[in-house]
Amino acid sequence: MTHNIAKLTFWGVRGSTPTLDRETWRYGGNTPCLELTAPGGTKFILDCGTGLRMLGNHWTQAHPGHQIEAHVLVTHYHWDHIQGIPFFYPFFEAQNKFHFYSFESKFLGPNSLRKVFEAQLASPYFPVDASIMSAARTFREVTGGEQWEIHGTRITACSLNHPQGCLSYRLDTTAGSIVYATDNEAGVPEFDRNLRKVAQGADVLIYDAQYSPEQLASSRKGWGHSSWLEGVKIARDAKIRNLVLFHHDPDSKDKTVDGFLSAARQEFPATWAATEGMNITLSDRGVAIEMRESRAGQRRRLRFGATVSGQAVDGTAFEEKATVRDISLQGAYLALNHLPQLQSELRVVIEAAGDPAHSSPLSLRATVVHCSPGREKHLNGVGVVFIEETELGTPRD
Repeated sequence: MTHNIAKLTFWGVRGSTPTLDRETWRYGGNTPCLELTAPGGTKFILDCGTGLRMLGNHWTQAHPGHQIEAHVLVTHYHWDHIQGIPFFYPFFEAQNKFHFYSFESKFLGPNSLRKVFEAQLASPYFPVDASIMSAARTFREVTGGEQWEIHGTRITACSLNHPQGCLSYRLDTTAGSIVYATDNEAGVPEFDRNLRKVAQGADVLIYDAQYSPEQLASSRKGWGHSSWLEGVKIARDAKIRNLVLFHHDPDSKDKTVDGFLSAARQEFPATWAATEGMNITLSDRGVAIEMRESRAGQRRRLRFGATVSGQAVDGTAFEEKATVRDISLQGAYLALNHLPQLQSELRVVIEAAGDPAHSSPLSLRATVVHCSPGREKHLNGVGVVFIEETELGTPRD
């Protein structure tokens, strides 16, 4: 068993402001926060949006009373990337230690990062001030192009085109490389060249895809964000292995993100849409992607037939007879000969029992959230979540 493994977890993937709309629950509504555990165990936090609270709860429950030390890479100082700071429980525990990195803002001057941190708990916006946070903290201001190393992980900062400034970070570990480039608007040659240079050959590129190409050309031009199409262009130019669409707009429903993902995969097949709870593992074996547990609600174990059609991991279309192992109103667990691609769309047609003349099959649209090759004898275990049909005029409750 190899120990040369880096694990990346997405705790917040939404941009601008958090959302709890039921039509955004599948991808998630928390603002940006990622956790990276490097091969040697060093912990990194990428941005401090509302997803930071969830990460803090996870760490506290998993390691109660143990010291936590982590390096926090903040891309910039807009609220959606820092608003989780007051709600991160490990900041309030004296045995913990955190090292913060970001840039000096021309609007704030020296010690910008420390000022931003403390301002999140300033009166009259928060009931207590930063002095109540007993964890040790250090602050380092870095610039675009700067490189440094932390316990075997080399970090490179790169300036992005975003109002009031923003940094991307490349993290090179012994298990693989990750580039985190959110909040960027393409079109300025210097920034475009620098990002392609720092992203060259990365295993994973996490990229801002908040808007559609049409929005960027009109109503959202100059807002400092990007699209799936720009992400694909960078992925091709920089020979990226996996592209992750990130920073979803709070007004983008799940089906909108589905559309961005589908369009991107037509141009760059190794594309994924960031989802809360999604894990990316880098190792000597390559990159593995896993979705969060989605088995919510009451489920019933059963066995009945269905016809499933979709796209396999090699890009080929398939249709086969399958067995439904259990089902809820939200999703199902299937046993398939084919292995579909994660986050690809399937059509599940459940066959009716009894007299065909007096019953009709149930046809459901689904997205793949889990794959277990060879889980059931010689069949693949496939978890799906049912999603809305595309037809207009669907009744609403």
